[in-house]
Amino acid sequence: MPDTAIAIPADLRRDLAIQDIRATIVDVPTVRRHKLAQTSVTAQSYVIVRMRLSNGAVGIGEAATLGGPRWSEESVEAIKANIDAYLAPALIGQHAAQPVALGVRMDAAAKRNNAAKGAIESAALDALGLTLGVPVATLLGGTVRTSFPVLWTLASGDPAQEIEEAEGKLAARLHDTFKVKIGAQPPEQDMARMRRLATALEGRARLIVDANQAWDETVALRCLPQLSEMGVRLVEQPLPAWNLQGLARVRARTTAPILADECVFTPADMMAVAQAGAADAVSLKLVKHGGPIGLQKVAAVAEAAGIALYGGCLLESSIGAAAHLHAFASLRDLAWGCEHFGPQILVEDLVGAPLRFADFHVHLPEGPGLGVALDPGALRRFARG
Repeated sequence: MPDTAIAIPADLRRDLAIQDIRATIVDVPTVRRHKLAQTSVTAQSYVIVRMRLSNGAVGIGEAATLGGPRWSEESVEAIKANIDAYLAPALIGQHAAQPVALGVRMDAAAKRNNAAKGAIESAALDALGLTLGVPVATLLGGTVRTSFPVLWTLASGDPAQEIEEAEGKLAARLHDTFKVKIGAQPPEQDMARMRRLATALEGRARLIVDANQAWDETVALRCLPQLSEMGVRLVEQPLPAWNLQGLARVRARTTAPILADECVFTPADMMAVAQAGAADAVSLKLVKHGGPIGLQKVAAVAEAAGIALYGGCLLESSIGAAAHLHAFASLRDLAWGCEHFGPQILVEDLVGAPLRFADFHVHLPEGPGLGVALDPGALRRFARG
């Protein structure tokens, strides 16, 4: 988003100076264990960023992790430390009306740290939107859609429990697409579990799977044809992120569409995946791309390469989910919908009015900024230490 996208009068620019940035770690219990190939969580950890402008507006953002620095190199402890010591000092006194310039300053202050930067950028856009009285999606180019097909993740590892869970979501008209986390168990056990799920939900729900980099090429080539026969629509990151050539070979030998996730953080990563022919779709996440503006850049490269877009998540609360939805709302196409069910897996959300889920969709919150407001009581209850 160029800094000239919105004309800001000089006096208003003074009002938009960043006065303070605060980062708080919170740990929110989940309603059930969420099991991935490399870890499992019973509480979700976030860093909540609050940015105060000289006009008194306070924008909020969120950085999520899964079980510490296992999904990526960032942990909530490192995110807070780097915001406090490096990123926040680089931005104090700068203008929230210049989000691209803020990104340049953050990149000069710290390499990568994409989740930390994404939370700060979201907070800046929220504060700017609150000041101007417009939604963040407007600042990102406007809305193409205001509701999004949303899936639910099945990740307990117990097929009987997962079938019961899926039936409940279908009956409530909340979700009719389910992503199944695999890779923590032996492949044969995962295939047997998937057959049970596919048989129980046949004709009433769609299934995708996420191996979270757990397989090598041999296992992937053995399992992907079985998943295709079960009707699985999409297979997320079956191979390690570094093995793009292997992922391309697997994609060439299977009919199962491949979703790239951990191998795409930057626009350059997206270009490398496209050049290798390694994926049919890409999972977009603020924690990977450094904020809504970086997400739009990755999406643009994918679109140019004919790679479809999928709205990924890292179990964000309504704060992080709202930031994603505003970015997704600005994309020309979101062929695979999104997976921002995170607010529903928490025992309690962090905002006063959580996101609305209905008729198998999640809906863009209304109002200026992100359209959600931090609940101070929830922040105090779940703040670490």
